[in-house]
Amino acid sequence: MAATDDTTDTVTQDRPPARRWRIRPIRRFVRLFLLLLLLACGLLVTGFLYFAETVAGMEPPRNPQADGIVVLTGGFQRIDQAIDLLKQGAGERLLISGVNPTTSRRQIRSFTQSSSTLFDCCVDIGYDAMDTIGNANETAQWIRDHGYRRVLVVTNNYHMPRSLLELRRSDRQTEFLSYPVINTDLKNGSWLGEQRVMRAILSEYLKYSVAVAREVIGAGTASGLRRDETAQASFAQTD
Repeated sequence: MAATDDTTDTVTQDRPPARRWRIRPIRRFVRLFLLLLLLACGLLVTGFLYFAETVAGMEPPRNPQADGIVVLTGGFQRIDQAIDLLKQGAGERLLISGVNPTTSRRQIRSFTQSSSTLFDCCVDIGYDAMDTIGNANETAQWIRDHGYRRVLVVTNNYHMPRSLLELRRSDRQTEFLSYPVINTDLKNGSWLGEQRVMRAILSEYLKYSVAVAREVIGAGTASGLRRDETAQASFAQTD
């Protein structure tokens, strides 16, 4: 009986080290995962602060000059600024990209209090774009149609980095100049306490990060144009 008890005690003593051996790789994996997660969060926060600082430092050029002007819709303040630039001779034509199909040319002219002469001669309305990628593709086609080489881009300051990225991705031959419209002063840091502004900038930063990642890996994307969406829907129904 004594020999049996000794054997049992030996087997029992050997079990804890085996369990510890199995647990150690799990602990190492958890620690590595937490370290990588902490590092990723740090990079995201640092990137966001750099993005916000870059946007805050944007200023419109004093005497912009280009072949054409494009404004990405999102508010009539942008369109008003773009029309003022057209009146000043900053470009020979203006494209208003991404206009809702339910908004007429007459409505835009009325809201901006512009003359019919200016609209008839020098303003093009783009109804095809559904998002920023669509804006870029719609603008690229407009540039090709007119043979422009230098285009002034009008949009909100926090929207400008992603807009330029998508425009340059769609048309690598054209020089795009930024004309940021500043709705909120970001230089004094008070925006950090404004939830609406904070959400807008954070949302734009995340979208910009995705656009950068897509550019780095060379991933494709939808065109963002209504005509392509309609064509795909018609094909799906036919199929």
